[in-house]
Amino acid sequence: MNLLASQTEEASLWALEWLPRLPQRLIEGWATDLGTPDWLVTILGVLVAAATVVGVFLGGFAILSLVERKTLARIQNRLGPNRAGWFGILQPMADGIKMLTKEDIVPTKAEWFLHLVAPIMIVIPAILALGVIPLGREWVPVELELGLLFFFAVGAMTELSVFIAGWASGSKFPMLGAMRAISQMVSYELSLILSSMGVIMMAGTLSLPAIVENQGGALGWNIFTPWGLVAGIVFFIASIAEANRCPFDLPEGESEIVAGHMTEYSGFKYALFFMGEYLGLFAISGLGITLFLGGWQAPFPFLDFIPSYIWFFSKLAVVIMMFLWIRGTFPRVRIDQLMRFGWLFLIPTALLTIPAAAIWKFSDGGILGWLYTVPLLLIPWVVVTVLYNRRLAPANNRQYHFAE
Repeated sequence: MNLLASQTEEASLWALEWLPRLPQRLIEGWATDLGTPDWLVTILGVLVAAATVVGVFLGGFAILSLVERKTLARIQNRLGPNRAGWFGILQPMADGIKMLTKEDIVPTKAEWFLHLVAPIMIVIPAILALGVIPLGREWVPVELELGLLFFFAVGAMTELSVFIAGWASGSKFPMLGAMRAISQMVSYELSLILSSMGVIMMAGTLSLPAIVENQGGALGWNIFTPWGLVAGIVFFIASIAEANRCPFDLPEGESEIVAGHMTEYSGFKYALFFMGEYLGLFAISGLGITLFLGGWQAPFPFLDFIPSYIWFFSKLAVVIMMFLWIRGTFPRVRIDQLMRFGWLFLIPTALLTIPAAAIWKFSDGGILGWLYTVPLLLIPWVVVTVLYNRRLAPANNRQYHFAE
């Protein structure tokens, strides 16, 4: 019996599904063989699991920085980076060396300690948030019962770090950028949380692995329901604003306030802000995939032979490419347009998805669910967003004066 169990464990150790957790299991097995106490084995396992996740996403950060520049260059009919290595493939390494060797300039009026802490604080929440996302059937770095609540709680630290960066720089442009960023992120975080309420109601839990399990079966993802489609679109738009990506990149508007809260940063501190932004982009995209696109689930059960983490990262690549496409296509909006869109369109629309999800759940989906939820979403949407917004929108007689 013990031999059979041992053979089964040995086979699962090298199975493709368990591959991302191989370093953790090897370390745990090695420590157990040496007679290490159980508590120390657990700590070693958690550290190795965390290092694996951080290593994977730091590699993704390097690749994404190159892919983004290449994609934007293609959209703008340019070549993009093509000097460092074949096809510019070594550009991320060149960028890293440049950032590490640049002089770190701290303004005279800056608060030295807070100026140092802010870029570090912006990376930590993103890493913590990535830790609770189920990346595969057998790859959940930290499984929490309140994983969704934890994600939004640590995400709130980002606003704090941006404010510290803006205030501690002792300059006007960083402070203006920080104020813009906080007003934008707080406004759109409401839409983000409200659009997640329907998912929580359907799954009956805040555990992210359980939410993924609830979306099993052929096309059982939340995005394929009427309330899930609307909530998913609201979540995606709000996540663009949360990540400060174009067309909602007002906090870093180069043509208006130089680089916002990052204006007085240079060298490696400046690189940390970029790293935090990209890791945050991975985290918010991963959460959206978990809530609406079935997480690591395959679209059809007969495709389950493909390792689940490949499905997750394939979906992540598609979502990230949508972010890049939007950045290369849409112009930056004005601050008044941004705030009006968030408060008068996204929040009411997100609120509509809550009763729609409740009706869908109690009608068990099917035809009755469609008959009740589609009018419930469509009619108030027309009233609230078209008629109401037109009445509250500024007059259309805006006059522009150009130099002659």
